[in-house]
Amino acid sequence: MTDALKRLSDEGVAIWLDDLSRKRITSGNLAELIDQSHVVGVTTNPAIFQKAISGGEGYEQQLTDLATRKVTVEEALRMITTADVRDAADILRPVYGRTDGQDGRVSIEVDPRLAHNTPATIAEAKQLAWLVDRPNTLIKIPATKAGLPAITEVIGKGISVNVTLIFSLERYREVMDAYLAGLEKAKAAGLDLSLIHSVASFFVSRVDSEIDKRLDAIGTDEAKALKGKAALANARLAYEAYEEVFSSDRWTALERVGANKQRALWASTGVKDPAYKDTLYVDDLVAPNTVNTMPEATLEATADHGRITGDTVRGTYEQARAELDAVAKLGISYDDVVQLLEDEGVEKFEASWNDLLKSTEAELERLAPTEA
Repeated sequence: MTDALKRLSDEGVAIWLDDLSRKRITSGNLAELIDQSHVVGVTTNPAIFQKAISGGEGYEQQLTDLATRKVTVEEALRMITTADVRDAADILRPVYGRTDGQDGRVSIEVDPRLAHNTPATIAEAKQLAWLVDRPNTLIKIPATKAGLPAITEVIGKGISVNVTLIFSLERYREVMDAYLAGLEKAKAAGLDLSLIHSVASFFVSRVDSEIDKRLDAIGTDEAKALKGKAALANARLAYEAYEEVFSSDRWTALERVGANKQRALWASTGVKDPAYKDTLYVDDLVAPNTVNTMPEATLEATADHGRITGDTVRGTYEQARAELDAVAKLGISYDDVVQLLEDEGVEKFEASWNDLLKSTEAELERLAPTEA
């Protein structure tokens, strides 16, 4: 084992685990990762919960109780997922304390079926914050067009937010604008801005998966030479936008009254193509005041053989622009790719949530007491 995870932390990258299950909580594994692997946060999503709850371990007693009470499947699912998030938040509470609320965070997502419904997203975010009832929770809201005003409204109510499913540079700027607008609303309402935190989850590997597929279809040497470059270029230019926005006069005015920067979070950092090094989206996305949320396999790979050599983002912007320009010159539309990825991201989470609803409903029916 190397000390790559410590070096990564020392470079200003917060390491969050992109996974959660009741077994991970009750076995002490989460506490162990915090203690030994520099993990300072946890992210969840519908696919993660679908895998955890469908696996079943640790959930039967709660499912039995819920079945006995004859709750709806939607209520059962929210009771189960918020219980896991609450317990994980309690385990991470010391980290939250020592980092002044920046880390020690656990994220839980609004129902993905609401991704295109602004009022319902706002209502769900408020309900989730109330249900979990922990200060170190982040409510995940997707960066759809309908999600943007919801982000502003929820931040304006003092609820900390993890904005998810960001693929494009334009949408990322809109997300940062929505965050600042939310802080301005919170300030006008007399709220303490120092208590409001946010991260913007910029997705990485899926960009390479889609663009590489299109480069393979072109098939030229020029196209093949660009494989595996677009995702890093996109993320690095996102960090350039972050630096620009959070050095603006608008931001400075908020910072003076205690506001926190919305950190860029690198999401989808597990490598999809086995031809690439398995720590690619960790080693090559090192920059101060960022978060990298990793599936456990990526966390273990980084601990074992990650090469953390300092900042690998700043100073790369010109090259990153040239690489995305080269992809565009081959006829691959950036706008088409990022819109497709956003649409697919919402659809995949919705499918996972629907699968989870079905499997949970089946379990409730199986465990329901027979009528006397």
